[in-house]
Amino acid sequence: MFKKVLIAEDFDSINIAVKQTLESLGVEEIQYAKYCDDALLKFKKAKQDNEPFDLLISDLSFVADYRKVDIPSGEKLIEVIRNLQPELKVIVYSVEDKAYTIKTLFEGQKINAFVHKGRNSISQLKTAIETLLYGKIFISPDLANILQDKTAKEIDNYDIALLNHLANGVAIDDMVAMFKKSNITPNSKSAIEKRVAKLKDYFKASNNVHLIAIAKDLGVI
Repeated sequence: MFKKVLIAEDFDSINIAVKQTLESLGVEEIQYAKYCDDALLKFKKAKQDNEPFDLLISDLSFVADYRKVDIPSGEKLIEVIRNLQPELKVIVYSVEDKAYTIKTLFEGQKINAFVHKGRNSISQLKTAIETLLYGKIFISPDLANILQDKTAKEIDNYDIALLNHLANGVAIDDMVAMFKKSNITPNSKSAIEKRVAKLKDYFKASNNVHLIAIAKDLGVI
């Protein structure tokens, strides 16, 4: 069983439920933080003291308040901690259900489990922790098809930038100037128009508005 676990979650009720689950499994030391900045500080101190955490359980969204933070999301927290301790086991515990976001977490951030918050999430969290002990990954059953779905697999950063500009109402001509200024290629009008057409075909979108709606539904933008 894991010996030392860090929980990054901003709601007390959820922290308590997760802590109780970990205690029932025999975890020896449990710490939690309501802010990602605090979670990183706890992580760095534990590592400096040669008593590192061996599991991180993190939400993705943290409600903004009066406090200014450097790390606003669980996704960024995972990225930073992964760079410091690549072998750390990571469970995301979130209401997020966007296919692109979840797939990116597994493929890009190399998370080990994704538990979808809901009616059965605590029992699923327990299963996820036990699954990790056998060196396997876990994803909540209602989202399991996401890892097999090839949709959005071939989308790159250029496509995401283009989709974001479309969503913000940027015209193709203006996009050409913006891409050239930022040294983003290809940046010709014809190339951008062809990429938009390719994206509409890829996502089976009837027009730009439909394309943006699909991209948002998938969590691409």
